[in-house]
Amino acid sequence: MSEYNKTLDDIKKTLGVVMQQFKVIPHDVVPHEWAEMKKYSFSETKIPAKYRELIGLAVASAIGCPYCIHFHTEAAKMNGATQEEIAETAFLTRFTTGWSVMLHATSVDLESFKKEFAQAKAHLMKQSKK
Repeated sequence: MSEYNKTLDDIKKTLGVVMQQFKVIPHDVVPHEWAEMKKYSFSETKIPAKYRELIGLAVASAIGCPYCIHFHTEAAKMNGATQEEIAETAFLTRFTTGWSVMLHATSVDLESFKKEFAQAKAHLMKQSKK
């Protein structure tokens, strides 16, 4: 049996179905792509699954991918994310991308920004120790 077919068998065993995304990409990359997906989407890693999926949802939303938005929303729910956490993720995605646009459009100097944030960070750290 080829490595491709062994991988398809593992996908079916893991997911109960071989999703078409694995059928439309070159056969020689399927084993590698599946290994990464299986590890980072369906196994334990350094980042707990719920948070990984919320991160995935933020990225998917920022790039506007309806496939990824659906996958990561459902996977986040499957891993215990609440509707409130999903809503907060949506806000944080808009908040971060919005500030990115403003900083870039107004040409805020990056080195000055880093220095100012270092000051803010020191102040916040000092405040949190009180």
